[in-house]
Amino acid sequence: MEKSIEGIMPYLEQAFNLPKVDIRTYSPLVLAYIGDGIYDIIIRTIIVTKGNSQPNKLHKRTSRLVKASAQSAMIEAVMEELSEEERKIYKRGRNAKSATVAKNASMVDYRRATGFEALMGYLYLQGQFERMIDLIKSGLEKSELEAEK
Repeated sequence: MEKSIEGIMPYLEQAFNLPKVDIRTYSPLVLAYIGDGIYDIIIRTIIVTKGNSQPNKLHKRTSRLVKASAQSAMIEAVMEELSEEERKIYKRGRNAKSATVAKNASMVDYRRATGFEALMGYLYLQGQFERMIDLIKSGLEKSELEAEK
């Protein structure tokens, strides 16, 4: 039997006998870690479903949208849409002290991107998939980043 996206977390927890964890206890960098992965898979899904292409071209299209400067633009575009709780999660991620240094981004973009990823991770782990996707869609539209090209 296929599971809907909403049924993934409970099924994942059951299949691997994962303990229930209060995600509010996770550090913002842990939330950003999982958020980076889920945001990447959503963008890859959008890019791949736009049409079959060479993997190198798919990678270039995806990279344009998952780099720190693009994530920074997205969070700035949707900031007014965030709830108070979502703003707190974003700010915790943005202000977290990371041992990693921005490679190809300004420190401001890197920190905003980390906050954005923390928010994505939080929404994912909360099972708020529709909210996560709605924010990504709005962010892509408002920041004028294009997922089609």
